Amino acid sequence: MSVAAQPALPVAVLVSGRGSNMVAIARACARGAINARIVRVIADRADAAGIDKARELGLEARVIAAKQFPDRAGFEAALQSEIEASGARLVVLAGFMRILSGEFVARHAGAMLNIHPSLLPKFTGLHTHERAIAAGEARHGASVHFVTGELDGGPLLRQARVPVLPGDTPPSLSARVQVAEHIIYPEVIGWIAAGRLVAREGLPWLDGRPLRQPVVTDEETHP
Repeated sequence: MSVAAQPALPVAVLVSGRGSNMVAIARACARGAINARIVRVIADRADAAGIDKARELGLEARVIAAKQFPDRAGFEAALQSEIEASGARLVVLAGFMRILSGEFVARHAGAMLNIHPSLLPKFTGLHTHERAIAAGEARHGASVHFVTGELDGGPLLRQARVPVLPGDTPPSLSARVQVAEHIIYPEVIGWIAAGRLVAREGLPWLDGRPLRQPVVTDEETHP
């Protein structure tokens, strides 16, 4: 059923690689599952496969190659200009592998999301699947959070847990976590689009109440 009861939330999606979460979000928008629309897909690398996928979906896509700028300030100025030109009101990081400055993040406080392939605060940074297996975790998963100046440290909004199975390898575990990502990331965007999720004084509120713990579900995913 379509959720379009008000103008669709304009979203800019930032990618560095394959863009699978971007595709999941675009499909959720297209089928009316969430009242949002992607107004721009922006990559920091010319070889990001997500750019081609975006164009195949008929989305506006731009490359702002970080290596073409002498410093981060120049890159971020160009990135900010592109976001503003798109009219986006929400910025979504979807496999965007560049650390943004505190000043840039503050400009989008409460209006920038990231998804991370672990059950934060466990396993911030890279190689999360390898680390979860090495640590003997029974559950792994993905987390959606508001972006702050702390790496992978913003307020948690949504988590999906998946089991770590006997014999799991990093690729097999990653595949199941990614299925969960494609469920929960569009869902959180839908909450914002519907006005259910807002940021107040740096804290998330869901359905009129402070969200002190993320909404967590167990996803028995099958890639």
